[in-house]
Amino acid sequence: MKKFMNTKAVALKYKAYEDNAPKIVAKGKGEIAMKILQKAKEFDIPVFQNELLVENLLKIENEEIPPKLYEAVAEVFVWLYNIEKRAQLSR
Repeated sequence: MKKFMNTKAVALKYKAYEDNAPKIVAKGKGEIAMKILQKAKEFDIPVFQNELLVENLLKIENEEIPPKLYEAVAEVFVWLYNIEKRAQLSR
């Protein structure tokens, strides 16, 4: 069994003035998850790791995040905002 078979990944997007809630744009396990992570690396997109959150996001059938996960997903976007802010300050 290959080591990446237990890998899980979910890619999110959110446009503040267009979307009602964050949306899942890609999700998967194993090889698909590895491809999602590889694309993130190619485009220099930071990767947030939270096993419980990814498990819950993988269960979502429609692409829009349900209200019960808003707070957890908001923490991801706050984390990303802070990373981007620090990157801008270091330029």
